[in-house]
Amino acid sequence: MSETGFGNQTRNFRLYYDGKHFVGEKRFESIHDLVTDGLITLYIETKAAEYIAKMTINPIYEHVGYTTLNREPAHKKHLPALKDTQAEKESAGEDGMVQKRLTSLVRRATLKENEQTPKYEKVHNFKVHTFRGPHWCEYCANFMWGLIAQGVKCADCGLNVHKQCSKMVPNDCKPDLKHVKKVYSCDLTTLVKAHNTKRPMVVDMCIREIESRGLKSEGLYRVSGFSDLIEDVKMAFDRDGEKADISVKMYEDINIITGALKLYFRDLPIPLITYDAYSKFIGSAKITDADEQLEELHEALKILPPAHCETLRYLMAHLKRVTLHEKDNLMNAENLGIVFGPTLMRAPEQDAMAALNDIRYQRLVVEMLIKNEDILF
Repeated sequence: MSETGFGNQTRNFRLYYDGKHFVGEKRFESIHDLVTDGLITLYIETKAAEYIAKMTINPIYEHVGYTTLNREPAHKKHLPALKDTQAEKESAGEDGMVQKRLTSLVRRATLKENEQTPKYEKVHNFKVHTFRGPHWCEYCANFMWGLIAQGVKCADCGLNVHKQCSKMVPNDCKPDLKHVKKVYSCDLTTLVKAHNTKRPMVVDMCIREIESRGLKSEGLYRVSGFSDLIEDVKMAFDRDGEKADISVKMYEDINIITGALKLYFRDLPIPLITYDAYSKFIGSAKITDADEQLEELHEALKILPPAHCETLRYLMAHLKRVTLHEKDNLMNAENLGIVFGPTLMRAPEQDAMAALNDIRYQRLVVEMLIKNEDILF
């Protein structure tokens, strides 16, 4: 325990050492650096406490948007609304003129944009960060003080803010590819926003390849591919993204592609059926009445983040098409449920016996999603 007198006040700090000296989240190479940072922090927080408390009241963030990213300033967000307002004015008696102005090319481009660039909400992935040289917060525009760990930085988009300002920033993270360096093991929403797609490109590309040449393959998804080649596919996606070559020329065995798709879902840091929604999905599988079961499953789907729900919808539609070729591939909804249950769902932290008991319900959840895909989505 260290006791410091500053500004007619006594401050107490609990110090730790494990090879580095640290207080809270800040770690220092030496006691000298720790004391220096402490004096800076104490001085700022003592002399400017009232101002610090007011810093977040009128942030520049709301007016110009944050500058780290190549993104439109916040004021441009209002442009679509202005167009809508103008369209409403013209629609009263001028529908014909408006229709002529909207050429088929523009309409197609608008539809394509809406289809390809969904507005998924995403929270920032803030990590404590040490800035070299003077640095200013991109939320409140005030100086970020201290010797190290002066604030936090979003690992996905690069936004730099005070720790207290990070609590005020909206859930509008727009990941940048220079920060998102891998495909596998990357948060699903982060990946689709970074690549500006509706679903992870891994899912789209693997499913297209499987449906083009593998739907009649016996034991599809049940038969394992060669693990080293599955790792090759994973590395190709991490390295080349949507340019990865997973064609029959590279991987003749379709089980390599199905294995790569299953591995993608297993590697997600947050499962496709998220931890937050897990208990709701498992609960639906325990209901015996068919109608009530579907209602509960539909409610569970509402809990999923939009990018997760869209990806799950697309996957279930694909698996439904797989079952249509059951005579050839010998894979029905129950068999696919056994394969994909533990792949798409992972129990939040719980004892091993409870997790083991959930396996049969995980299978039932996926089986129900496949069989009722057209109703639920």
